[in-house]
Amino acid sequence: MSASAFLSQIRHAVDTPFSRWLMLLAICAAYIQGGLVKALGFTGAMAEMTHFGLQPAALFAGLVILLELGASLLILTGFYRWLGALALAGFTLAATLMANRFWELSPPECFTGMNGFFEHIGLAGALLLVALYDLKEHKDGRTG
Repeated sequence: MSASAFLSQIRHAVDTPFSRWLMLLAICAAYIQGGLVKALGFTGAMAEMTHFGLQPAALFAGLVILLELGASLLILTGFYRWLGALALAGFTLAATLMANRFWELSPPECFTGMNGFFEHIGLAGALLLVALYDLKEHKDGRTG
């Protein structure tokens, strides 16, 4: 069996609606977890907003919860998936620039902050790909 035939068989076995949904769930996992933790511990969510200078803290905490859970729901249901993905990508970039300012830290904290920064940049890139593919499927007349 050739390598291309083998890869085709693997793709066929893995490329199912359920496996794609699981991959989208993995991309959204941090936002679902973050939104639920903030919603269930709203005082902590407000403290986090205050820490980053966002006032009024209750309003920003509520908006972040709504964004994290609402955009994840859009992605997982496929209803305006591209919009949910773009919203989370923009949020991730903004939050990363606010919270992971590794260039202001000294070693060894700098290295940990740098890792977190670039992990979030990668997550934002994955969300942008989700938006791109969703828009492309709608343009091509497919849904998924």
